[in-house]
Amino acid sequence: MKRHLVIATAAAAALIAGGTVTAAAVSGGAGSAHTASGTQVSAQQAAPRAGSGTAQVQDGRSSIPMQDDDADGQEELREADAAKVTASDAAAAARKAVPGTVTGLDLDADRAGLVWDADVLGKDGKWHEITLDAGNARVLNQHVDHEDDDDHAREQAAAQNAKTDAAAAARTAASHGKVTSVELDDDHGTKAAWEVETVTKDGKEHKFLVDTQSGKLSVAPQHDADDDDNDGADD
Repeated sequence: MKRHLVIATAAAAALIAGGTVTAAAVSGGAGSAHTASGTQVSAQQAAPRAGSGTAQVQDGRSSIPMQDDDADGQEELREADAAKVTASDAAAAARKAVPGTVTGLDLDADRAGLVWDADVLGKDGKWHEITLDAGNARVLNQHVDHEDDDDHAREQAAAQNAKTDAAAAARTAASHGKVTSVELDDDHGTKAAWEVETVTKDGKEHKFLVDTQSGKLSVAPQHDADDDDNDGADD
């Protein structure tokens, strides 16, 4: 109890003095405080206890400072090269934070630095949005998406019927470049597919589809790709 009081008092003093406490979490054991900057924390340490639904680290900053800047069209490559956590590892960290099915992953640089944004359909039936440090998979932010729309209903049905997951889809496409996003998409014909985007060393972006049932990889149709993609050529 004394340890809790000391940490709480220090945080209050910092706020009164005009400082900023970005994130801190304390559990019952010694040495269980986690800060959002200056300390590398593993995904296992930072993730909440299974089923708790509450991240222990909130509104933290990534260990990889990076600005959202695509002035030269090489933003995706810079982000992919800087990330130390792969898409499949990010999916594992997201599942540890919220047990359930990861339906989306996106590597992005924002105000927090370089992060993985993950969408998880929790076993509690709720949609969770989790932000993970791209340097060490630490949970930086987590909240529940309360929107209830047709898109979520279709995505939930597709996730429940899928025999493959986002991590497997990322590993399948990883031989074609560094994976920067994975999304469960039902816009490809009559059945859903994992849509995976990668970037190769030459800075070109590629888009693939991974069958949710068989796990088979295919190149996304040209009309479904961004204008600057080069998906017609396999690497």
